[in-house]
Amino acid sequence: MKYFFALIFFFLFSSIHAQLGFCEGSKGDPIFHEDFGQGSGTGSQLAPGITNYNFVRQDPHDGEYTISNTIGNQITSWHRELPATNISGGKALIVNADFTAGRFYRKEVAGLCENTTYEFSAFLMNIYDRDSNVCEGGGIPNNVRFEIWDETDSFLIKEGDTPSIPSTSNPEWKQFALTFRSEPGQGAVILKMFNNGDGGCGNDLAIDDIIFRSCGDLTTISTEGNSGNIFKVCEENTPVTVKLEANADSSVYDQQFYQWQISTNSENWDDIPGANTSTYQTSLIDDSVYFRVKVAEDVINLTSNVCSSASEPFQVEIIKTPDAPQSNGDLTICQNDPAPVLRVTVASNEVVNWYDEETGGNLLAENSNTYLPQVGGTYYAEAVNTDSNCNPGPRTSVTLTINKIPTLQDENLRICPDSSLNLSAGVDGYDYVWSSDETTEFISINSPGNYSVDVISDQACIATKNFNVSLVENAEIKEVVSNGSNVEIVARAEGVFQYSLDGINYQQSPIFFSVPGGIYLAYIKDSEDCKIDVLEFAHVVIPEMITPNNDGYNDRFELKGIEFFESSEIQIFNRYGKLIKSGEGSSFNWEGRLNGMNLPADDYWYRIKIKGFNDKTGHFSLIR
Repeated sequence: MKYFFALIFFFLFSSIHAQLGFCEGSKGDPIFHEDFGQGSGTGSQLAPGITNYNFVRQDPHDGEYTISNTIGNQITSWHRELPATNISGGKALIVNADFTAGRFYRKEVAGLCENTTYEFSAFLMNIYDRDSNVCEGGGIPNNVRFEIWDETDSFLIKEGDTPSIPSTSNPEWKQFALTFRSEPGQGAVILKMFNNGDGGCGNDLAIDDIIFRSCGDLTTISTEGNSGNIFKVCEENTPVTVKLEANADSSVYDQQFYQWQISTNSENWDDIPGANTSTYQTSLIDDSVYFRVKVAEDVINLTSNVCSSASEPFQVEIIKTPDAPQSNGDLTICQNDPAPVLRVTVASNEVVNWYDEETGGNLLAENSNTYLPQVGGTYYAEAVNTDSNCNPGPRTSVTLTINKIPTLQDENLRICPDSSLNLSAGVDGYDYVWSSDETTEFISINSPGNYSVDVISDQACIATKNFNVSLVENAEIKEVVSNGSNVEIVARAEGVFQYSLDGINYQQSPIFFSVPGGIYLAYIKDSEDCKIDVLEFAHVVIPEMITPNNDGYNDRFELKGIEFFESSEIQIFNRYGKLIKSGEGSSFNWEGRLNGMNLPADDYWYRIKIKGFNDKTGHFSLIR
């Protein structure tokens, strides 16, 4: 049985709901708009006769109403706010339905035009919060019937019922509308609103933006080569005249009468004298302007914006040539500073292109209010409108000046022990600040360490030079070693030294090759010529082996260079320390024999005594 009643309700509801509907054509200005006031708090009660509900200044209970923008203060199962998704926002009519279904609103609306189709519309909202779970099954849904009566309240012109408006988890406005036609001589109607459902948990609603406006043919404006409600013209192509055409679809009017209007802001409209046909050729235009066309079925209705319908505004937009970008200022930096960004400011609908010349030139960057230059110079910013291909505006110059600084090279220097060293900034004609707080081009130091100087230009640009000063190692000879015909000068400590055997010609290596025997002076000095150490030494070429086989090579032990010394003696020993032979060095030689007999191959030892020098000892090999 319940399915049968549900089916009956569906067909009844579909039949009634079919009477609701919006005007599908163009509309006139509102003849009546009830927004119940702006601002916050509770508004004033309705005038007598509009409702038989009781006015309260809090959340209303059954059979009560209020005018407010805040709800859910005492009745916490309601939503706490009215969303701003309707037309006016602000306050609304808040109704808590009576337990008995019936009328809760009656309002006479005057100023209608005769023989005119109208649209009535209103926003409704179920104010019960489904998530509160106070009402079983989401509460009783709202259902409202709208009735339009003649001004004598004796003839029902049109009626319609909303579908059920269920509760929601979030507040949500819904707009409903009803269209009707006024009769000849009719200048007013009476609007009635009824609560179709019984009062109870959840059947509470808010109402706002009750509007009456004329409804006519759907009328659009077109112009040759253009679609949509805007026609754009570049300023360089003005003044311009445009031919506009009204296109009415005849969905409401049997015949059409026209009145073109003009506006600078699309809100305040003025009739254009004589523009009363479906087409209109504008006068010369050099600034943005709006046009619309009023359409009515009776020419008398064109005199009122509320008795006729009007197309959507059609804009002839003059795209102004952009102004020159506003520079954020020229920049000056030092040569060693990071490259800065040049900036300009333009309008929000403009972008900037950068060039290297005031006119023409090369495009350096585009679509950016900033430019990062690689070198100093003057750069030019040009504004371009993003919504068109119109000409750009004049260019603005922005200059980057790069002040040069001297080129300085860091130095690694060495200082002699117990001495001083002059440090030089390396360039003249600047200001100087040393790490030692001195302000001259040169300073004198007497100790190793790290030093620096800031070289400052007239433009306050700073270049820094660093000095790493290390102590020179002490140059001192430990000994001189003869190794065959070679001589090695051995330094007492490690360091960067130079060596010489004549005090004139120095070399980096401490080893001298193929040096004839004799008495020499060994020289050692450091890299900075801080000190030269000298040691006299005897260089005797001692053979490392003898092969007494009479082939003319190494046949005997004899010393080359010994003859340069005033007095010398040579002694030969076997490995057991037995003296084999001795004699004057200058004439000494030994062929590996003792008492006329050949001695066996072995290592033998020598001692060389030279007057005035230390004895030299060592060994050599006798090879048979």
